Amino acid sequence: MNDAEKRDDMLAAEYALGTLRGGARLQFQKRVAHEPALAARVAYWQEMFSTLDSHLVPVPPPETVWKRIALDLPPKMPLRKSRPYVGWMVAASLAALAVVAWYATRAPELVPLMVLNDAQQHGEWVISADASRQHLSIAPLRPTAVAAQHSLQLWLIPGGQAPVSMGLLHNDIPTRVTLRNTTLPPDAMIAISLEPEGGSPTGLPTGPVLYSGKL
Repeated sequence: MNDAEKRDDMLAAEYALGTLRGGARLQFQKRVAHEPALAARVAYWQEMFSTLDSHLVPVPPPETVWKRIALDLPPKMPLRKSRPYVGWMVAASLAALAVVAWYATRAPELVPLMVLNDAQQHGEWVISADASRQHLSIAPLRPTAVAAQHSLQLWLIPGGQAPVSMGLLHNDIPTRVTLRNTTLPPDAMIAISLEPEGGSPTGLPTGPVLYSGKL
């Protein structure tokens, strides 16, 4: 691992831990969305940090602490009655509309969710998702060779149910997928199979499963 890779690994760890903040975090998020290898490092550190608090037991503070906090708080001041200022209300309304419009039009923020492995358990694809798990990005860590007249197809496999197609994939750049009537249930599998060009003719996997992972 060279110096640049070590620096990126450190940034990925800080990002996963939540200590990377401000402009540095926003800049790093943009890199994660376009650099699959960096997204894989973030996913690795998120998994490593996920067990840090598994053995912590909450300790409630003594009642005397809460009483001391209450005594140290400043006294409540009565609210002054004032006539509403129409101009301020109009400005506040416009600001609220602007915020709603911004949230409605901005692209969803995606963070690494899981890594799909090949038969040798080597990480080959990174799947990122937004907070609602309705928008996904499936990115290859390196270009994947696809035989002529074939396509890569993504599948969601809920426990005990038939696979559900999530569409075809690019073999060298990230593919964006929006789930409309499909959810990502816990413990489901996500897999990529090799299918005839244009996708499976049966609606179910017909070719070999090349990559897979469990949510």
